[in-house]
Amino acid sequence: ITAYGSIESAVQALKAGANDYFTKPWDNTKLLIEIERAIEKTRLQRENIELRRALKQRYSFPNIVGKSEAIQRVLDLVAQVAPTRSTVLITGETGTGKELIAKAIHAASPRADRMFIAVNSGSLPPDLLESTLFGHVRGAFTGAIASRKGYFEVADKGTIFFDEVGTISLETQAKLLRVIQEREFMPLGSSEVVRVDVRILAATNCDLKRLVEQGKFREDLYYRLNVINIHLPPLRERKEDIPLLIEHFFNKYCRENQKFLDSQGRSMLRFDQEAMQILMDYNWPGNVRELENAVERAVVLATKPELSADVLPEHILQAVGMRVRRTPQGTLPPDASLYEMVADFERRKIIEKLEACNWSQTEAAEALRIPLSTLNQKIKRLEIVIPKRRGSSS
Repeated sequence: ITAYGSIESAVQALKAGANDYFTKPWDNTKLLIEIERAIEKTRLQRENIELRRALKQRYSFPNIVGKSEAIQRVLDLVAQVAPTRSTVLITGETGTGKELIAKAIHAASPRADRMFIAVNSGSLPPDLLESTLFGHVRGAFTGAIASRKGYFEVADKGTIFFDEVGTISLETQAKLLRVIQEREFMPLGSSEVVRVDVRILAATNCDLKRLVEQGKFREDLYYRLNVINIHLPPLRERKEDIPLLIEHFFNKYCRENQKFLDSQGRSMLRFDQEAMQILMDYNWPGNVRELENAVERAVVLATKPELSADVLPEHILQAVGMRVRRTPQGTLPPDASLYEMVADFERRKIIEKLEACNWSQTEAAEALRIPLSTLNQKIKRLEIVIPKRRGSSS
């Protein structure tokens, strides 16, 4: 507002961010209208900023690591399909992270605050799988002493993820098709129809179309599941992501084991140039899961921040045509004492046995032919970190 209005000053004021320009005397009604408009404009701008922030947070996937074009295409597709209720078929080799993608879709969907249930289709016999999915009433079969809800009923308004969907029997496939088409099913032993709203995600590492041709998978179910296909590339086709994945897993397992963390809680571990080159040259048939296991192993074996190829699994070294001598001096300085060399050798042998026994101290003690109490004392004295057990993932 000014008593000395001019076109030049009006232009300058508007360029500086003014919403409008008034000269004295002004019209109160018009002034109030403009003030209300300015307030509304500011409110909308703030809402827009908050919405963009929320969207950025919702469609960022911190557990899916990679900057390669291949993985970015996957993430773009995940962000597109997440808000919908369409079925999604996730394909890719074992260890590429199919369940991780399914969880990301669920977490970024309107169903995020509801149940996400992962079903390992190949681990359950057909009868048990049907009971698990659809539930049963009392007396439906021998041992059914009480009625029980199935996953579909428990996950109503949520998401069910079928891992290795190609292993489901044809009979169960027919019932699954009905749930997708009609959104209803009958528990085992019941004549009552249960209606549900469940989004279905499925994954496979095999060629479902070939299974259809062989008569092992229903064609109608295949097309129902394959509304949207997300294919995960193998790690060998996105090797530029390996350094980022290594950093991610270093942070994860250093935090889990409380080893080599800086003041911000980040890992201080790193592979030396030779070890990193081996990891880049290796073909990774087990994909991201195999890389994760190799990094976890390195964290457990780490005795200093810079890691050599000595901490890598033997099969990786052999695959790239290299063999590291795993001598007691491998991670020790040249002037190490005899006691230090013996302790280092003992530590490595115990870790080798623990790894071979899937970190079971009881089995490792038997393999080493020493009492379990003695092994536990050595584990404590040698500061061997037993990694936390975790379930398998796709």
